[in-house]
Amino acid sequence: MKKVTLFGAGGKMGIRLGKNLANSDFAVCHVEVAPEGIARLKAEVGADPVDPDQAIIGADVVILAIPDTVIGKVAQSLVPKLSPGTMLMVLDGAAPYAGHLPERADISYFISHPCHPPIFNNETTEAGRNDHFGGIAAKQSVVNALMQGPESHYELGDKVARAMYAPVSRTHRCTVEQMAFLEPGLSETVCASLLVVMRQAMDEVVKKGVSEECARDFLLGHMNILSAVIFEEIEGVFSDACNKAIEYGIPTLMKDDWKKVFDPDRVLQSVHRIT
Repeated sequence: MKKVTLFGAGGKMGIRLGKNLANSDFAVCHVEVAPEGIARLKAEVGADPVDPDQAIIGADVVILAIPDTVIGKVAQSLVPKLSPGTMLMVLDGAAPYAGHLPERADISYFISHPCHPPIFNNETTEAGRNDHFGGIAAKQSVVNALMQGPESHYELGDKVARAMYAPVSRTHRCTVEQMAFLEPGLSETVCASLLVVMRQAMDEVVKKGVSEECARDFLLGHMNILSAVIFEEIEGVFSDACNKAIEYGIPTLMKDDWKKVFDPDRVLQSVHRIT
């Protein structure tokens, strides 16, 4: 039985992972130092925290379920204490891509991040339909990267990822740089920003006199069908009127050079701001 040590076990993400790992075939040690986190860990996972130095003894995998802003600081003190061959798992590519993990050739670095349940899915239960974050009832995909370490450690990291993000439909392997393109590039810089703009646009329509309930229903319904066509979930084309609106809308809303957000140097700058 492989031993997994979970740092930040009483945090929001740590609790999610801890509940799923409790149902896996891994032996799990939980590390939490904040009093409120310890209380949540006991109440929601039914586990007691272990001293950090004791928890890493014999650990095959050490997971850092902690904010990006402190990963570098924690890793600097933790990594020298790990036994050779240990895998350190981080839940986001930002800190590793920014260079915040210390150099040490005899351990593995593995990054794993959930895709979250997709808009288009086949969830049939109420719990699945209401699980927007994932890790409870709705299936989601996961993105993994083996930053360094033996190839055999990818299989181990993938197994841990499938357990802690369960239920998982599939996993994708990519590089650390590609993970940075996905997040913050694709998911936050582009997707989250445009969704905020869409919400602001809805609020503007409400200011024009449309009821909020009407505007919300209209926008979310159109998001559904427009997304289905754009992402080829269904066969279909837009009307001539819609295409003309798009021809006007994109240059009105977007800068001509907006795709520069995916230039490697821009992505690295964004990652440094985050971490």
